[in-house]
Amino acid sequence: MTHTVEKIGGSSMSNYAAVRDNIILRPGNRYNRIFVVSAYSGITNLLLEHKKTAQPGVFGSFANARDEAAWRGELAKVRKQLLEINHALFTAAMDRAAAKSFIEERLTAAENCLSDLDRLCRHGHFQLDSHLATVREMLASLGEAHSAWNLSRLLANEGVRTRFVDLTGWHADADAPVPSLDERIRRSFQNIDLARELPIVTGYAHCDEGLMARFDRGYSEMTFSRVAVVTGAAEAIIHKEYHLSSADPLVVGAERVVPIGRTNYDVADQLANLGMEAIHPRAAKGLRQAGISLRIKNTFEPEHGGTVITHDHVSEKPCVEIIAGRKNVYALQLFDQDMMGRFAHYDHALLTTLERFGADIITKDCNANSLTHYLACNLKTVKRIQKTLVERFGEAEIDVRRVALVSAIGSDMQVPGLLAETAAALAEAGISILAMHQSLRQVTMQCVIDERDYDTAIRALHRRLIEPHDHGIAICAA
Repeated sequence: MTHTVEKIGGSSMSNYAAVRDNIILRPGNRYNRIFVVSAYSGITNLLLEHKKTAQPGVFGSFANARDEAAWRGELAKVRKQLLEINHALFTAAMDRAAAKSFIEERLTAAENCLSDLDRLCRHGHFQLDSHLATVREMLASLGEAHSAWNLSRLLANEGVRTRFVDLTGWHADADAPVPSLDERIRRSFQNIDLARELPIVTGYAHCDEGLMARFDRGYSEMTFSRVAVVTGAAEAIIHKEYHLSSADPLVVGAERVVPIGRTNYDVADQLANLGMEAIHPRAAKGLRQAGISLRIKNTFEPEHGGTVITHDHVSEKPCVEIIAGRKNVYALQLFDQDMMGRFAHYDHALLTTLERFGADIITKDCNANSLTHYLACNLKTVKRIQKTLVERFGEAEIDVRRVALVSAIGSDMQVPGLLAETAAALAEAGISILAMHQSLRQVTMQCVIDERDYDTAIRALHRRLIEPHDHGIAICAA
């Protein structure tokens, strides 16, 4: 008997009526499905730090300041927000009391842990830094446990036989070895009859690998991917608040973009590299190796088949499928006349430094005497990297510039004249190209531009490379 494993994103989770009516209680078999859920929209930002602005939440306040009032204040905000969500979702007094009891128990336990650790680390023999990874995992687990428990209870009230599957390890025996992610999943599902029960699974899973340490905010997608692989799913589905489209509708206009319909995991990786994840690359790898297709669906258009991502899909004819990009990119350029003939030495030193400071490399280019890396990180990190390189290469010129990347992406872009078309589209829009990258794989072409030209560039490329052409994009049946 086949089943699907489906992930519901945070924005969708925040609209229970849409989840209930458009995803779970639609006509058809409501069982033989497993749902892995994210925290409600904005909750993980409050628990950790804001994903885009880095505004500290509970974790950020606890890690960066020894002021106990700061992190307690952030935790109070989380508690208030979670209880307000409960009050809006549950109308019966018994349900509200049960929901409040569940999350209050976890919040109180987390607060006590932070307080004890804060007090312990005031002594010189104990270093806070050695415990921060564990603290981050503990806090992250609260959001997914809250949303999964709530959804399970709400659906049970609708007559669905649900099973709350808690992978967080919250009540696990502290003396028992922490299992691997696959083993935790295997144990949790061994007594579940998918034909008769609907599992609602936490997007966070406690395991010996440490999901947060390895995948940070991509942890829920790793859980989703491994649940699909370990349970042998026929298909993996992600429900989002938007389609995987030919461009960002907020930039180009909803009336101009089209859902992709079909593409491959290679294209998904290119999007992830730009921070526009259809799915985390490591999560995609597990699905690809297991031969499981991934479908991206719009929660608010349930009749639409969405976009199916497979390992072997190639567009019927060469074309550009997506125009995407990224702002807030830092171009770090190292120029040295002595680099000629010693490129490997400079490259190794630069990569080692970038890894040390945790800077994500989007792409890079080089010539005889210069290396430029395009980095996704904050300015503070870039300045630290620059300072380290100045100390290492005293006579080199090391410059930093904030730029944007715009990219044409497709499963097969071997289109004669595509590079010329791209350059012409940007030139006609009055945009100068600072650098350009095109690989032999012919799946992406990236242009480096001034950040202020980003929106104009996206619209110009979509208008020139996507809109005039009939790419035969098929809308796949669900």
